[in-house]
Amino acid sequence: MEQLLILKIGGNVIDQPEALAAFLDDYVRIESKKILIHGGGKIATDVSRALGIETQMVDGRRITSAETLKVVAMVYGGLVNKTIVSGLQARGGNAIGLTGADANVIVAKKREDKKIIYGYVGDIARVNVAPIIQFLDTGLSPVFAPLTHDGKGALLNTNADTIAAALASALCMHYRTRLIYCFDKKGVLVSADENAVIPQLTLAQYHDLKAKGIISKGMLPKLEEAFAALQSGVTAVILCHASQVQLAVEGDSKLGTTLVL
Repeated sequence: MEQLLILKIGGNVIDQPEALAAFLDDYVRIESKKILIHGGGKIATDVSRALGIETQMVDGRRITSAETLKVVAMVYGGLVNKTIVSGLQARGGNAIGLTGADANVIVAKKREDKKIIYGYVGDIARVNVAPIIQFLDTGLSPVFAPLTHDGKGALLNTNADTIAAALASALCMHYRTRLIYCFDKKGVLVSADENAVIPQLTLAQYHDLKAKGIISKGMLPKLEEAFAALQSGVTAVILCHASQVQLAVEGDSKLGTTLVL
């Protein structure tokens, strides 16, 4: 099977122009078929604050009111997505910016929770891989903003980590798929020390560290979805610093955190 790399870049990298530029430089050097998924939460938070819209988060997930949905649609699907796409074009990487609504790729349903009202947050119902495969076969690199749709005309805000894992799980039947989460840490940490990286993290270890509160907040959805992707048949899942992406792609086992079941 042909190799496919799915990379998710964190919002803290996107917020720093120099870090983003360096990441895009590395990304265009990747020769295999590839997909990029991005966040942009801090920018959305800053824009919301400027508009007088309160930001609420629960376990690393954004509560999305009708007004917040307008902001994230503009920021994720517009500013951030097209900034990344134009940056890749400038480097010779032919990219196409997408949301889940484009080509009906990712259909979601509005989250229902008896305890928390998440608003316009979408949980993925299905991924239609045929259009993605067509894009990849024509030499395009899809760049996904973290937006989905319900098939009835409504956009939904869906966690970028979730989208990355869902795409990897859906496409691993067609490619040897590796999923790499690139963010502003060197991997999963066991303390505040930036070098306290766990080289390998098992599912049992994750549950133990979660129960102890060592792993919390935004790392929770990332790891939950990453382990689900492994269980679905994804070849490998790695979490590393965005500056290490080239080495991660080359298979350097001495960096980042590799997840194992």
